Amino acid sequence: MAEPRPGLALRFQRRFLAARPLRSLPWPELEQSLRIAPDSALLADILHKTILHPLCVKYPPLAKYRRCFLTELIKKHESTAAEPLDELYDALADVLKEGESTHCYKNYLLPTGDCVSLSESTALISGGTTGLVTWEAALHLAQWALENSGVFRDRTILELGSGIGFTGIAICKTCQPRTFIFSDCHPRVLRQLGENIRLNGFTPEPDETWSIQTESQGQEVEGENCQNPKVIVAELDWGSATDEQLLGLRADVVIAADVVYDPEIILALIGMLQKLSTSRADTKAPEVFIAFTIRNPATFQLFQAELDKVGIRWEMIPAHSSCNFLYDVQPDVTILQLFI
Repeated sequence: MAEPRPGLALRFQRRFLAARPLRSLPWPELEQSLRIAPDSALLADILHKTILHPLCVKYPPLAKYRRCFLTELIKKHESTAAEPLDELYDALADVLKEGESTHCYKNYLLPTGDCVSLSESTALISGGTTGLVTWEAALHLAQWALENSGVFRDRTILELGSGIGFTGIAICKTCQPRTFIFSDCHPRVLRQLGENIRLNGFTPEPDETWSIQTESQGQEVEGENCQNPKVIVAELDWGSATDEQLLGLRADVVIAADVVYDPEIILALIGMLQKLSTSRADTKAPEVFIAFTIRNPATFQLFQAELDKVGIRWEMIPAHSSCNFLYDVQPDVTILQLFI
């Protein structure tokens, strides 16, 4: 994240203080006073009413803004012949020592009026994985699912590479699946995934139950549990998953988002899809939908070529040009339906 500009820091502080039950300083007049005569008494007053105010200190996302704001105050002070103000430098040292939060909470508003709340990493890559943030394809796949809820209603859904859970939680809240199986293989991602599932009001089944579903279990909950689907978190490694494990999952629908980004994992993913094609006792292969952002056309073409090699047919489902969950530039997202 780029360091905020000084002007942005001042505006952020202004909004922050105005939103709190505090007597905020008259900011336009204050900024004018700083430009004219940044004397020590005025700077000390600003310091204690903003940077050192308990609300600012206790609010971790303000760390970068506090640092930037302090730096600006110091520059203004040093531009005059006034005596150095030790409080400014002490405050800056304290802010620099503060550990910045590595996680944040995000709320994604669903068309139903409900929302998905997630704890996410503030870094795109954290703990050696990219799975601790929500990626664009997950948002687009969720929007498509909400508009095609009949694909998921009263069915068992397996999500490959669930990450921190946005798509699956959105489907559980809006599409009335019978069972939703979240899966990933990274321990830290699985921990965060479980926390986010609970944060949204669902209780994952015990770990040991995910691989032993039976036909009778599915019949027991059919028709009565769709408003509150069974939720399972599975540790599932594509390279080592056994046929017995997958048979126990009994998936009707398989989904995945942003799992086609690295040529090195494409073969493992296709191998997993081949195993899933025979993972049901009734020999009926699950429906498969995979969404991904086309960052490198060569990787996308490789995926298509490898699908063709093993005889997996595919059909492109264009993602909508806009998405309710995206606020920045729309990425190039594609959804494929695979016939395994």
